[in-house]
Amino acid sequence: MTSEYVTSSIQNHIATLTLSNPPTHTINAAGSRALFQELEGLANNRDVRVIVLTGASDDIFVRHYEVGELAVSSERLVGGEVLTPKPSSSQTPRRVGGLAGAMRLLEGMDAITIAAINGMAMGGGLELALSCDFRLAREGAFNLGLPETGVGILPGGGGTQRLARLIGVGKALDLILHGQIMRPEAALEHGIVSRVFSNNLQTYRSEVASFAANLAQRAPRALANSKRAIREGIELPLSEGLRRESELFRELMGTEDAALALRAAFEGKPRPEFKGQ
Repeated sequence: MTSEYVTSSIQNHIATLTLSNPPTHTINAAGSRALFQELEGLANNRDVRVIVLTGASDDIFVRHYEVGELAVSSERLVGGEVLTPKPSSSQTPRRVGGLAGAMRLLEGMDAITIAAINGMAMGGGLELALSCDFRLAREGAFNLGLPETGVGILPGGGGTQRLARLIGVGKALDLILHGQIMRPEAALEHGIVSRVFSNNLQTYRSEVASFAANLAQRAPRALANSKRAIREGIELPLSEGLRRESELFRELMGTEDAALALRAAFEGKPRPEFKGQ
């Protein structure tokens, strides 16, 4: 599915989603819904092992969330209007969609998710990247940060929670409370991005493609269960996390991929092609 906000393609088990909203390349409510719907469709596609998010602009990933929409919401609240979600029946839990839903899908789906930060990623743009499993930044004079406290709010798209879990409470407090803006190299030093690749856009895209291809060639169920073990386990006491890891390990031992790969490794033979079975 392709919309004015999200263009998608799938090749060799890799889905690439290109985010667009010219001329500003911000993300807004309509773009958030489009992204959620695209990810919802990919979540059950067993042929997709890796999802790459990137920006349509040459030097912007996602500039930030659309400030105009936030300003209107703030003004309505100040004016006494109560903004509440649409009611749902007591039997049916309210479906979380939009940007928050998209981020939860990125974290919870089996596919490995990559934010290819090809340029600026501020506010909601960086928050979206934080929900991905990997953040691959392009080298250069591009701004990354969560500057929301400078306009009287906080990073409300999960930034306070995900950044603190990623780099620790102390660093997150420093960066968020000061609204610090940084270059990709500084973000790498802080542990916010996973890699910094070439400034040359063509080379950068090639490096991202190689990174994604390496993951796509690996055992998809092993990657998915490893992702689950880490993401679920970090929220649990150690004893429960170890128990969950053991469950996921036993599940993998019963797969055809594991049986064939283990036998090949034992006999010194080439690794078989993984089928996800």
